[in-house]
This record gives sequence, C-alpha cells and structure tokens, in this order.
Amino acid sequence: MNKQEALYNYTLRLADDTLIIGHRVSEWCGKGPILEEDIALTNISLDLIGQATLLFEYLAEFNEDGKSSDDIAFIRHANEYKNVLLCEQPNGDFGQTIVRQFLYSSFAQIFYRELMKSKDAKLAAIAEKSLKEVKYHVKHSAEWIIRLGDGTEESHKRVEESIDYLWKYKNELFFTDEVDTLMIAEGIAPDMKEFENEYNTFINHILSEATLEIPTHGWEQKGGRTGVHTEHLGFILAELQYMQRAYPNMEW
Repeated sequence: MNKQEALYNYTLRLADDTLIIGHRVSEWCGKGPILEEDIALTNISLDLIGQATLLFEYLAEFNEDGKSSDDIAFIRHANEYKNVLLCEQPNGDFGQTIVRQFLYSSFAQIFYRELMKSKDAKLAAIAEKSLKEVKYHVKHSAEWIIRLGDGTEESHKRVEESIDYLWKYKNELFFTDEVDTLMIAEGIAPDMKEFENEYNTFINHILSEATLEIPTHGWEQKGGRTGVHTEHLGFILAELQYMQRAYPNMEW
C-alpha cells in the first residue's frame, strides 16, 4: 500500500464515521422528547453530515474515474463502508442516543485537536472546522449524561443500560492497522494510542459525576474498520441510498 492509497482509506474511514452517525442522529428530527432537544439533535446531525461532506469532497479529488463525492458516499455495498460499529448502533431511547454521542464526540474532540497538526493541509483544515462543532456536541451530551444519570430512578436505569450495551464498541475508535501506521509515519495522522488514556479519563470522570457505574467487563466488538458490520448498517443504507439508487445522478 502506497501513501496515496493509505491516505484515501484513512480519509474514507473518517468520512464514513461522520456520515453514518450523522444519519443516525438525523432520525430524531421531529421526534425529540422536547422541542429544544429536537432542534439540538437536528443541528448536531447537520454538523456531522457537513463534516462528512467535506471529507467526501476531498475523497473525490483522489478519483481519476470521475466519481463524485455523492458516488463515494452512497453507491457502495455495506462491506465497503469503514465506519466503527459504534456509529451504526440504533438510537434506542433518548438516553441511548446521548450515550452513543457522548462516547463518539468525546473521542472526536481529542482526535480533531490532534489532527489539526497534520501535514495534510486539507485534513488539518477540516479538523479545525470540525473541532469547533464537536466541542458543543461533547458539552451537550455530557450535560445530559449527568442530568439523566443523577436524575430519577428511571432515567438512571435507562442510561446505565445504554452504557452497558454500547461500552463494548468504544475501543474500536482506537483501531490501528497498516493504514494508520503509514499515516502516522508520514505525519498525517495522530497516534491515537497517545491519547487513549486521556479519553478514558474524561469519560470515566463524567460517568462518575453522573453516579453511573463504569463497566468493568473486557468485552469488545470490532469489525467496522475492515467492513464487517452489524445488521443495523444494512437498514441504514437502505434508507440512505434510496434516492441515489432509484434516481441515479439526480441533482437538486
């Protein structure tokens, strides 16, 4: 694998993460528990899809076969998507959505801070813009984690169950293979292992403040980075790809 191929695959992973979780959060539009949260979640989804758009537009610059950013984003099979499994997990109730967003955004905040140092000017610029948005996503989700965890008996129970369910997916955020190794060596990607402790310390602090128990089991589920997904991604793609597959090359 050469540098250009590694850069393409590295960027595709970032694009798929933000596209899939952005689509997931967008499913709350018109269904939020209160009007303020309906608007907040919709805005978060727009931020994420906006980040994905920038990344897919960058990917389109790599293609010599004329594929557009939309082609790359929508016209692929499930095993060609490289997002982490966490991003495709169902919304569940409001608490589960908040826990999923908290685990992802807390990682993204540190990651984009480090990616801003990238020798790839385009990725560094995307990281700088994204970081401003992700800081709000962390603040929003962390405040709700504390509010629900330290709230009623029912809210505490639901959030605790969500943490138990989603915890096994969080470590895939730090997945590393030859793509990452090459990008780190070229000064394009940050070494995620260097801030894994910072990430865990932060999320454990928030969960403790929320009076929630931190899971101690060592269960992990991975596969997304290599194209092996849960059944949930198929349902996402059936909806996400409908327009492009039903009306190829349609623009509006």
